[in-house]
Amino acid sequence: MKNIAIYPGSFDPITYGHLDIIKRAIKIFDKVIVAVAHNSEKDPLFNVSERVELLKKVTRGIKGVEIDDFQGLVVDYVKSKKSKVVIRGLRMISDFEFEFQMALTNRKLSKDVETIFMMPSEAYSYLSSKLIKEAASLGANLKGFVPAFVEKAIKAKL
Repeated sequence: MKNIAIYPGSFDPITYGHLDIIKRAIKIFDKVIVAVAHNSEKDPLFNVSERVELLKKVTRGIKGVEIDDFQGLVVDYVKSKKSKVVIRGLRMISDFEFEFQMALTNRKLSKDVETIFMMPSEAYSYLSSKLIKEAASLGANLKGFVPAFVEKAIKAKL
């Protein structure tokens, strides 16, 4: 039986911070499913299909990584994939309160699902998709934040 972890998120857009978490997680788990959430409350730059395609391109060549999307509760999705683990990235202390609250809620919804918090490399600890989109909208060079093809896709959207 494979040890499977789910890394859910909006990934709008994928950053080097996300990629760092994926690479760290695949060292621990046999399989990591990066799952793009459908979230009607957010106004994403990229639709779900576009985010899935960008993730597939950026993770091509990383053995054991699968890209998918889901709707509904993450704990239900985790169970549907025969997993018991949710991976969440923590960049700064400001992420902790929200992530801790979500982890406790998920635990209440399903005692079988555990949340593992992973920190990205220090080089990416400040990155956020929101910050990237804002910088791009102001004409910033995104080299060092996202892969070149992601930068190109962001700028084409703006």
